[in-house]
Amino acid sequence: MPLSTFPMAFSLATAAPVLQHQQNPSLLVKLNLNFGRLRRVMVNKTGRNVEFAVRSVSSGDTVGSSVQFDVPFPGDYEELLDQATEATQAALKDGLQLMEIEFPTAGLGSVPGDGEGGIEMTGSMQLIREFCDLLIVPEKATRTRIFFPEANEVQFARKSAFGGSSFKLDYLTKPSFFQDFGFVENVKMVDRVKEEDELFIVGYPYFNVNEMLVVEELYREAVAATARQMIIFNGELDRIRSGYYPSFFYPKLSALSKTLFPKMETVYYIHNFKGRNGGTLFRCYPGPWKVLRRMGSRYVCVHQQEEMPSLKEVALDILPSA
Repeated sequence: MPLSTFPMAFSLATAAPVLQHQQNPSLLVKLNLNFGRLRRVMVNKTGRNVEFAVRSVSSGDTVGSSVQFDVPFPGDYEELLDQATEATQAALKDGLQLMEIEFPTAGLGSVPGDGEGGIEMTGSMQLIREFCDLLIVPEKATRTRIFFPEANEVQFARKSAFGGSSFKLDYLTKPSFFQDFGFVENVKMVDRVKEEDELFIVGYPYFNVNEMLVVEELYREAVAATARQMIIFNGELDRIRSGYYPSFFYPKLSALSKTLFPKMETVYYIHNFKGRNGGTLFRCYPGPWKVLRRMGSRYVCVHQQEEMPSLKEVALDILPSA
């Protein structure tokens, strides 16, 4: 049974070892999980135990083909992966080169910080494996290169979630002697890729600020002028979008909002807001961006638009007035 059929908070806390970035790979325990069970992708089905409704869409919202692509909020991680897979298939077919997938791994209703960082990264690794098994046909596995933040995590992946797979596993950075002080050895990305590579998937590049800079280099040097395509999976890019990293101290990282992000399409996205005016920002390509509010067992759409709203706009304007 695949991991996504279990409640995420339970399965990650009890069934999966957690990779610490400085952990000795020889001490890692091999996971005994069954990945790759074939499932029929159905994004238009009603969420398990959750109803979906549309209410009072803002009068200024655009009514177009994407608005008609009505996908319910997922009822569990299995349905989430089905939706993300079909959204990505549509984006790949449309020829998009740079894509983002972002959703919480500590529970569908969780927010950043609810889960321990190592557990969340391990969960993302396992979900990436299931996502790849759904998205990529076996004969294309050797043409798919999956990048993890560090070389140590590649070793961990081979002993756990990606054991026995044909996917090419790679890394963005290598630990250095001064890793405890935040220094890592950068890898020249153009030398890492192979001519036969067709698709890059980059997993959770947010532990170290240098990782997203390497992702930008990978896109610029090995994707932009080619027929290759790239997916950033749970990169927590909202940290950069929202100004979490001050531009004065992180000018190159902040610049990605103007250089890299405009080239990127967010094909699947879930961000939750807690508190009195809580809700969820949800998108499944090629559909619109929706602001949802949960009312009992139902998710009600209170606003939708074609362009991604800022998290500040959703939290301070859209949800309070809904």
